[in-house]
Amino acid sequence: MAITLRQMRAAVAVARSGSFGRAAAELHISQPALTVQMRELEQELGLRLFDRGARGAEPTRLGGELVETFGRLLRELDTVVAGARESASRRAGLVRLAVLPSIGTTLLPATLAELRRSSPGIRVQVHDAVAGRIQRLVRDGVVELGICPEIDPDPALVATPLFEDALVAVMPRRHRLAAQGGVTLAALATEPLILTDPESSVRALFERGCAARGITVSAAYEATYISTVLALVRAGLGVGVLPASSVEAGADRALVATPVTDADLGRRIVLVRSAGRSISPAAEAFVDALAVGLRAPVGGERQA
Repeated sequence: MAITLRQMRAAVAVARSGSFGRAAAELHISQPALTVQMRELEQELGLRLFDRGARGAEPTRLGGELVETFGRLLRELDTVVAGARESASRRAGLVRLAVLPSIGTTLLPATLAELRRSSPGIRVQVHDAVAGRIQRLVRDGVVELGICPEIDPDPALVATPLFEDALVAVMPRRHRLAAQGGVTLAALATEPLILTDPESSVRALFERGCAARGITVSAAYEATYISTVLALVRAGLGVGVLPASSVEAGADRALVATPVTDADLGRRIVLVRSAGRSISPAAEAFVDALAVGLRAPVGGERQA
């Protein structure tokens, strides 16, 4: 069937105005051109859509039913097209994002504030997750973007480096190790440690660093969320090991974040997306806001 959108819009305009002349003016075409469109549409359908009389153009019974359907379809199409244009122009859309809890409490709020300033119609759905789950969420298409530690090579994923992060020891300001300006793994091993849960990338990095030096550590307390680790440290229950990016020590006069001096406990944080698949305009807007949040361009993309 070769019915065109132009013909459908013309039929709706004629029915709404009750006149070929008024409909032609509304559509900014000549009346003969509109008449040709209606004749071709009626030939394609094999029925008369309008009866012409002294009062103008009146839809036939079948014509009225068809024009009503045309109008509904055109309204739905216009809504879809308008939504697509809004998304393409970054004025609307949804970004599904998975992030580490440490990113969710530090970098993410500033990024979302910038996104709201630049593209207030874009919504972001955030999934807090550990590193391994973030990769699965992106690979399975549950989320469009993920922010997590650097991953092993995976042909299904592309990673863009964001920044370097390091683990620090967090302790009460009056702790005996706080004034030293740094702490060794051996010294940490003598303290009651407050660590993130065993599935977290932070815990894995810390334990690998200790094992490489033949140091055995165990957790006095374990917690999933960084805020919980900080609360336990603040209560004097032990020394926490956390990413430097997640510790706003300056905002908490009771705590000190101290570097580990005898081990490289650094990790690279990356932005992950599916390989071979373009991200949405809304996700592009988020990436731009992320670059502002980092105070540097996001670049250096590589295959994960």
